[in-house]
Amino acid sequence: MEMKRVILLAVMVLTVFAVAAPVRFAIIGDRTGEHQDSVYEKIVAEVARQKPQFVFTVGDQIEGYTEDTTELNQEWQKYKAIVAPIKVPLHLTPGNHDITTDGQLGAFVEHVGRPYYSIDLQGIHFIVLDASRWESSDKLPGEQLDWLATDLQQAAKAQYTIVFLHKPFWDGTVTEGRPDTLHKLFVKYGVDAVFAGHYHQYFSGTYDNIKYTVLGSSGGQTEPGPTGILYHWTMVTVDDKKGITIEPVLLGGEKRAWDDVTVADMRSVDRNVLAGLRFRLPALVGEDLVAADTVTLVVKNQPLGTPLEDTLRWDVPAGWSVSPKTVAVSVAAGTEAEYRFGVGCAGRPFPAPTVSLRMPYAPGKASMVKRTLRVARTASATTTRKPPVIDGDLKEKCWQNPERRFFDYEGGPAKTDSARFYFAADSANLYLAAVCFDPAVNTVKAQATEQDGAVYNDDCVGYFLQPDTGKGEIYQVYFNPGGIAFDQKITISDKGEMNADPKWNGTYEVKTRLGKDQWRIEVKIPLAQFGVTAKPGQAWGLNFRRKQPGRKANADWQPVSYDPSAFGLLLFR
Repeated sequence: MEMKRVILLAVMVLTVFAVAAPVRFAIIGDRTGEHQDSVYEKIVAEVARQKPQFVFTVGDQIEGYTEDTTELNQEWQKYKAIVAPIKVPLHLTPGNHDITTDGQLGAFVEHVGRPYYSIDLQGIHFIVLDASRWESSDKLPGEQLDWLATDLQQAAKAQYTIVFLHKPFWDGTVTEGRPDTLHKLFVKYGVDAVFAGHYHQYFSGTYDNIKYTVLGSSGGQTEPGPTGILYHWTMVTVDDKKGITIEPVLLGGEKRAWDDVTVADMRSVDRNVLAGLRFRLPALVGEDLVAADTVTLVVKNQPLGTPLEDTLRWDVPAGWSVSPKTVAVSVAAGTEAEYRFGVGCAGRPFPAPTVSLRMPYAPGKASMVKRTLRVARTASATTTRKPPVIDGDLKEKCWQNPERRFFDYEGGPAKTDSARFYFAADSANLYLAAVCFDPAVNTVKAQATEQDGAVYNDDCVGYFLQPDTGKGEIYQVYFNPGGIAFDQKITISDKGEMNADPKWNGTYEVKTRLGKDQWRIEVKIPLAQFGVTAKPGQAWGLNFRRKQPGRKANADWQPVSYDPSAFGLLLFR
């Protein structure tokens, strides 16, 4: 039976607002987002063996992120085959992988049905919302919010009301005591439980008598949570005596309590990840890709009343050395301590060594925290009194000592054709230049023709600039062979949260040229728009890359991250 048919038939069930006997239903988490082979299939098999009365998902059934109808149809057909062992009604929630853009909505409707709907099963009122293309409750279309308010009002006499949506909008609003449009409606009309996914990490909390649960991954790429929850699904039992009982079930059958990981736990874990382990300064890597340095690691224990007692261990990849590799750590609650290590590498700085330590996140509870050694390559910007002519020829003397050694995302040699990147400056401007070699230069991709178009899908060069290393402000700028720019300003909060402003537009003078076996770019960037000037002795945070779609490869100077602690340094000389 087609999945769309299953869902539409379920909508026709008569409304009965009484739970006569315990009702058991299963919820399956995200399948996609770098889906792991066979994991979701195993979850489906386990759910089918438990014989729930029906099953819901919290979204991200397909990888999606394409508007190619043929590809979408194939992905949905594959998904239907995967869930075929589930013989009870299956109700899907749309995720951002399922409906990334309005262009994918048609495929979802064709294969699944309406993106938001309500249904009454066994005396319980269920609501599925479409949060696929929006990032907060306030951004949901008014039409859907109006429908929700009407539906909740009409179902006000339901003994239990349960809501599903993919993105947990309540995390960051309700959990921090801030207003939330959906939560206000849920409280007004007596919603009992809300389930979401998206984060690939399990946690839960109660707010205004509503049980909120974020399911972790049922197949998408993830890491173990603080208590070891990895791939799992959830069984929910509803009855008149015990109310709603929620049990996450790990792949393999182990059951956990609903509050095994709470919102407070996750906040504390996040604080450890953000600030529990930090390096005072990066290990500097020379132009020859050789490093010999001493680094200081600061270990900060939260004021939770629990001392930190553990052994710190280094995972050291080939080409690196760290001494000592293990250290006994003892840090009292609410204090910090420093530990020093000698580090060195010869020729391959990435991947860098990683340090790990079990750190308390609640009284009597601890989880593993890992931190990759900060590694900073250095590039030089020649300060010049005679600015280059922006013509794409790169003949001026300021264009010297290019950066030409790049890596793939795993730290191996780049799989693109070779490239050279140059930097220069005067007091008022930063100058960028690059030469990207390509034996098929006449086939380079430059489809974006307007600023902030999809330049990142073209052949392009990209830069991450941090003019003030004391501020969490990053400027991301990409240019394609047509001289078209994609840019945005990225702000990193003290909590490590990233906020991208794509409406920020820089001012550039750009010239590109196609040669026999290369394309070249030359750029002038006025520094006033960053609120800085340039002079010898300054250092900016920096990363840059070349993207070559023809080879389906990227060449990165440092592993690309929006975390400025992962940047190298641009030194003005």
